[in-house]
Amino acid sequence: MNEVESKDSSALSTESEAYTPDMPSPAPKAGGRRKKKWKRWVALILAVAIVAVAALRGCGQKVDTNQVSYTQEQTAYRSISQSISVSGTAQPADSYTVTSLVSGEVLGDAFEEGDLVEKDALLYTIDPADASTSANSARLAYEQAVRAKFPTATQGGVISEVYVKNGDNVNAGTALCEIVGSNDLTIDFRFYETNAAEFYVGQTAKLYISDFAGTLTGTVASISDTYSAAGSGKMLRTVRVTAPNPGLVTDSSTAQAVIGGYSNYGYAAINLADSSTVYASGTGTVQNFIKLSGDQVEQGERLCTISSASIDDQLTSAQLNLTSSQDRLDNYTIKAPISGTVVTKSIKTGDKLDMVGETMAIIYDLSYMKLELQVDELDISRIQEGQEVTVTCDAVGSTPTGYVDKVSIVGTTTGGVTTYPVTVVIEEYGDLLPGMNVDAEIILSQEENALSIPAQAVERGNKVLITADSPSAVNALDAAAPPGYVYVPVELGISDDDYIAVTFGLQEGDTVAYLQEDHSTNLMDMMYGGSMTVTDERMPAGEMGGAPAGAAGGGPRG
Repeated sequence: MNEVESKDSSALSTESEAYTPDMPSPAPKAGGRRKKKWKRWVALILAVAIVAVAALRGCGQKVDTNQVSYTQEQTAYRSISQSISVSGTAQPADSYTVTSLVSGEVLGDAFEEGDLVEKDALLYTIDPADASTSANSARLAYEQAVRAKFPTATQGGVISEVYVKNGDNVNAGTALCEIVGSNDLTIDFRFYETNAAEFYVGQTAKLYISDFAGTLTGTVASISDTYSAAGSGKMLRTVRVTAPNPGLVTDSSTAQAVIGGYSNYGYAAINLADSSTVYASGTGTVQNFIKLSGDQVEQGERLCTISSASIDDQLTSAQLNLTSSQDRLDNYTIKAPISGTVVTKSIKTGDKLDMVGETMAIIYDLSYMKLELQVDELDISRIQEGQEVTVTCDAVGSTPTGYVDKVSIVGTTTGGVTTYPVTVVIEEYGDLLPGMNVDAEIILSQEENALSIPAQAVERGNKVLITADSPSAVNALDAAAPPGYVYVPVELGISDDDYIAVTFGLQEGDTVAYLQEDHSTNLMDMMYGGSMTVTDERMPAGEMGGAPAGAAGGGPRG
């Protein structure tokens, strides 16, 4: 019997077999563009190897099953997952570099490096210098423009006179109305001391006003404790009386009073409350003046509108100038743009900012860590939000777990390869620090309790060689198999680099058999004169997928 002796070689994974024309592949495994290209080369080499084996058989070579050594392994329940590995750099959830927007001396800072600051918390105060003066001037100009457009009551009180009506054209300085501070009259009367001794606060007083027909009723508001002498030498006391103004009494009138049957001494002057005149401060047409004489107004209350193009332009300009000056002034007070930890503080109280754009501090939001990964176009369709991600880092001992937070559809093409950004969030990141290089394994699918077998045990046509005493041997195929073994059909699930799930065809307690081959060594021996055992007299020459040794795919063929 002619024999061509060879070295034992380990079988390639079942993924390599997937590239033969008539053999279905197990569930796909994760990998990058380079791995896929490598598989295509392996497939091509395997095809050459298979043809070589067939040629040897066609030349009369025989296989010797006695020299075949099978690896046996029982089916078992395992956790199997498919994943994609991508490298990246850990980054904080958010970061912000605080820079100067103005120049000037730093008057104060309210934090230290390492402090946790809240968003909008005060960080720095810079000397505003002329900015404050400019802002105050702009504010006054705006207030004046508003008053020109909307004249307001200069004080609280009662409108005593209205000088204009709606539709009138007025110029700056035109009187619009008169306002008195109160509608009450205040009159100080003098009474003989012996009479005033009988008076009391709140007592009714009858008033006689010159140039006013009839009488007014007033009220005693106070009685003085001091005395003055009358011309006759008798002592007098001052009694203050208040009374409502009927609207016709002026401060040129005089009054007399009768209280408790006693008349006052002489004539008393009438004191009116403070009054003021409201003037127009711009040129235009009076509109919306609805107040009348006797109406009560509050200080600052708008009385009417003065409409004109010049007034409107003035107001618009003043408002823009105020906003601009206020924005400039705000730049002298720097607040935290985000919540986070101050990792760098470059400027402190007393320092001088000589230019705009100086780095003052850096803040990191460390509430979680994130990775910005670039995933190959061949794999991006399998990435979904929520997928689990295992992170490993040589710098730390822990293995944090994160999840896919965002998958972008905006790719970047470099050197003919397109990648897509994938954001991974790591909430419990342990000792991981920003800037550390990490490897992220994105779990595409996972099964915790899968009945599984070595991936090498699956042969073309989704069949598996098992021992004849295995429970599932009752389902054996009518196919030639090495002594003590049978082939059974299987249905497959997910797989990883080593194992594949079996969803139908096997059960716990079955023992699978397969050959571990090193295809590269096998092919080198074939091409450069090495020896290889290919004897199996039961198999017809040229049968693919049944030789227990030398066949591509790693498993014994039937």
